Amino acid sequence: MAPNGPIRSGIPAPDLGPEGWHKPWSGTNGGSCVEAKRLPDGSVAFRQSTDPDGPALVYSREEMVAFLEGAKAGQADFLIA
Repeated sequence: MAPNGPIRSGIPAPDLGPEGWHKPWSGTNGGSCVEAKRLPDGSVAFRQSTDPDGPALVYSREEMVAFLEGAKAGQADFLIA
């Protein structure tokens, strides 16, 4: 399914189609987690697993690279300290 307009943060997750959503992280929180989907242009969408019809946050490939490299380097540790 292709969206009827530009893909940007806040787009309804169903507009991005039902296939391709993955739970890259899972914990002991009863199944409430984040799902991610790689989009054709290389960007990545995230949605809340308990609200699959809600909005998706969309990040460019460059934003994801910066976040993941920073997280690996410990720059996001303050979020869980």
